[in-house]
Amino acid sequence: MSEHSFEGRVAVVTGAGRGIGRAHAELLAARGARVVVNDLGGSMDGVGEDAGVAATVAASIEASGGSAIADTSDVATVAGGQALIDAAVARFGRIDILINNAGIIRWAGLPAADASNLESHLAVHVMGSFNTTRAAWPHLVDQHYGRIVMTTSSGLFGLPENLSYATAKGAVIGMTRSLSTAGARHGIQVNCIAPAAFTRMAGQPAAGADATGSATAGSPQMAPELVAPMAAFLAHEDCPVTGEIYAAGFGRFARIFIASTPGYVQTSSAPTIEDVAEHWDTINDERGYDVPDGLLAWSTTFMAHLGDPGSGVPGGS
Repeated sequence: MSEHSFEGRVAVVTGAGRGIGRAHAELLAARGARVVVNDLGGSMDGVGEDAGVAATVAASIEASGGSAIADTSDVATVAGGQALIDAAVARFGRIDILINNAGIIRWAGLPAADASNLESHLAVHVMGSFNTTRAAWPHLVDQHYGRIVMTTSSGLFGLPENLSYATAKGAVIGMTRSLSTAGARHGIQVNCIAPAAFTRMAGQPAAGADATGSATAGSPQMAPELVAPMAAFLAHEDCPVTGEIYAAGFGRFARIFIASTPGYVQTSSAPTIEDVAEHWDTINDERGYDVPDGLLAWSTTFMAHLGDPGSGVPGGS
């Protein structure tokens, strides 16, 4: 098997000062990418700044023979997202890869999770990913090539006291799906990764993490480094997909997908509440589910029973 190289590529990784983001940056650098290590250096709930966090990772990469610079731009702001991409282009002349990994978490559920709690998560996870992507997009379009990896979370499946975080991570999936359809004609692929590792953001006690934010030596199967191969493959030129979601961690890699059941069709008369209730099992039957690659594909399947309005043939095209 040939080794996947990133020689000649420039990668920007946000939230790369610790844990999973650091693992992404270090793996890309080890495979030849020139890396911009972005991290504001705040706490896991988004408070404070520490320029040393990103600088330490960049210095470590350089000491290992790689090429990296540190950046402390706040991607939650429009100016910060633009400054980060500008720094990559100014230093390395281009940008090929953007991994949006920066995030915060403030555990809370209703009613404790107030508007401020939600807004803080949306600012970093959603606006942070949007700001950097919007700034990088013209460069990727001009060179007709780009790889963007967004970070979602298995937390969106539902977890008590995790309302705002899950909401933001769900929004990232919508952003990914939309951007993947827009980017396809420009050679830009946009995918999502849902990491699974024990880090400070996963609720790991401070005493259980080392200076890098990785899991302790006693739990190597839970280390952030086990997530990075998936992120790196999604960022590689050989990646064959766009608009997809993949879970990675603990030695397992899996696809997560959004699907639609065939459902129940009522055309003989206007459907009623009772029709829905009577055919509930059919509506929920997962056999023959469809995995659409975009809204148009879903709409075509969902409305297939209508046929061509001009032909009068149900199911026609």
